[in-house]
Amino acid sequence: MKAIKIEKFGSPDVLKVENVEIGKPKTNEVLIKNLSIGINYIDTYHRTGLYPIPLPSGIGLEACGVIEEVGPDATLFKVGDRVSHASMPIGAYSEKHIMPENKLVPVPDGVSNEVASCVTLKGITAEYLLHRAYPLKKGDKVLYHAAAGALGQILCPWANSIGAEIIGTVGSKEKEQIAKKNGCHHVINYTEKNFVEEVEKIVGKNGIDVVYDGVGLKTFEGSIEVLKIRGMMVAFGNASGYVDTIDVKKDINAKGLFFTRPSIAHYTVTREELVESAKKVFDALLTNKFKVEVSKKYSLKDAAQAHKDLEARLLMGPAVMIP
Repeated sequence: MKAIKIEKFGSPDVLKVENVEIGKPKTNEVLIKNLSIGINYIDTYHRTGLYPIPLPSGIGLEACGVIEEVGPDATLFKVGDRVSHASMPIGAYSEKHIMPENKLVPVPDGVSNEVASCVTLKGITAEYLLHRAYPLKKGDKVLYHAAAGALGQILCPWANSIGAEIIGTVGSKEKEQIAKKNGCHHVINYTEKNFVEEVEKIVGKNGIDVVYDGVGLKTFEGSIEVLKIRGMMVAFGNASGYVDTIDVKKDINAKGLFFTRPSIAHYTVTREELVESAKKVFDALLTNKFKVEVSKKYSLKDAAQAHKDLEARLLMGPAVMIP
């Protein structure tokens, strides 16, 4: 079968299509034929070594597929079941993938393969951000960075359905309209205006209840600045660079802020948490709390180009690979 492999960390060009042998599923494992593969920013962190993985390696954490074979003692699913996943073991950029059955969730009828493959990781991320990392309430004032991105397409309308007031930042004129479509009440183009000043015009000084920041280095200081006393900083990503250190006295103590740096692994520790979170995501999708529109489709051989487009901020929503 064909799979994307990396022999060294580096640019998108380290992503190579290889013919590989796939074994048989072992105890409590299943073999999945991938039908659609999610492309996520965390994949670029694995590729560059920001989040180190043992090499050589496959890459990719998210896919939707159908089970072709079950290993010994695997009882949660049967051959023919449609499932999705968004976790280790790495290697979703492939035609087939062996996964522990307890890392899989069933995909309900009414959700396409392509949508399932780009809503599992990002959807669960949106669920834990909105409902557990900081349980969002009606009337909360939210600042969300990169509001036109794939996660923004899920999180912003879902937050809107809760009754929050959402301020979204974007990096281009074109993305302003996408953020508005995604449910942002106010949109700030940070390439043209200072987002701190613009946020203060909207909600006043120190007026934001929670910042959801997946951008990182470029937005961190400003995000801290706009938060209210006892506000919450949810730093869940680092697309512009990693925030290596925090000055507790200046950044946290000055306003008694709360700070968290969560990941999907922290909120899917048990199978029960994983299944419950995925159910909330699919239920929200099927009841139109948010919609997912795939912005672009790639083939496996185009994996390097997909990463180039992702890192250049060219994608206007979630993208997938069709093996």
